[in-house]
Amino acid sequence: MIASLTSVELSPAPIEPSWIRDGNPVARNATLSRSADGLASTLVWDCTAGKFDWIYDIDETIYFLEGSATISDGHSPARTFGPGDVLFLPRGAVCHWHVETYVRKVAFCRRTQPWAIGFMMRAIGKIGRMLTRGGSKRSGGFQVGPEPA
Repeated sequence: MIASLTSVELSPAPIEPSWIRDGNPVARNATLSRSADGLASTLVWDCTAGKFDWIYDIDETIYFLEGSATISDGHSPARTFGPGDVLFLPRGAVCHWHVETYVRKVAFCRRTQPWAIGFMMRAIGKIGRMLTRGGSKRSGGFQVGPEPA
């Protein structure tokens, strides 16, 4: 287990200048955790007032901590998210952010693999689980009878 606080000191994380539509939003972040394979991470991010686009090259699940942001993806109506709200944005999404004053979030980020690689990894994992269960009487990970001697 690795425990983290969301009240960590944040470092500058400038928004891509070509994405800014209005104002001078200042963004900062800090990484709280990273998976061993580097494909998943958790970070805290905050931003001051402004309007900007964000192009997602990862899957991101957001948990809003403070402030608010009105976000639209060009398909659904704009919606304002605030403390306690959760939002999932898949890789490839293009969102329009409007931060009126300030927003702070925890972001759970995952780099996606091409479909074929993901399928292959799931298949290998399933085969591995089947092989490690071989011979024992297990159901759903719980032993239902004595282990063979």
